[in-house]
Amino acid sequence: MMRPALARRLRAAMFLATAALALGAIAASVAWARTAPPADVTAAELPAEARDVLARIRAGGPHRYERDGVVFGNREHQLPAQQRGYYHEYTVPTPGVKTRGARRIVCGGPKTAPDGCWYTGDHYQTFARIRE
Repeated sequence: MMRPALARRLRAAMFLATAALALGAIAASVAWARTAPPADVTAAELPAEARDVLARIRAGGPHRYERDGVVFGNREHQLPAQQRGYYHEYTVPTPGVKTRGARRIVCGGPKTAPDGCWYTGDHYQTFARIRE
């Protein structure tokens, strides 16, 4: 039988090791998310979920999320300056994530025939223009 003090130390060591692994994984994912995407991306290079969202945008829906199609304010000033109401955002589902996640497509101009669309995989930190 293990002494209680030794058992506590082992549990503490296991906790610290698990925390260190988790922090390492978080740091790696943050570093990956900050990697700048290419200035342009073709629709074929997008994740399958993003291609589906593009098709739904052009068809006028139906969209999966209640907030799809809302006005995108471009507060980050990552996209070309336009008047309010020009840009609309759409959620790109992320497999394995129960929330809306970070992936979006933002389109400018008419909703079903946009002038241009951009993809962000890091919740508006960086954008790549979608070329079709």
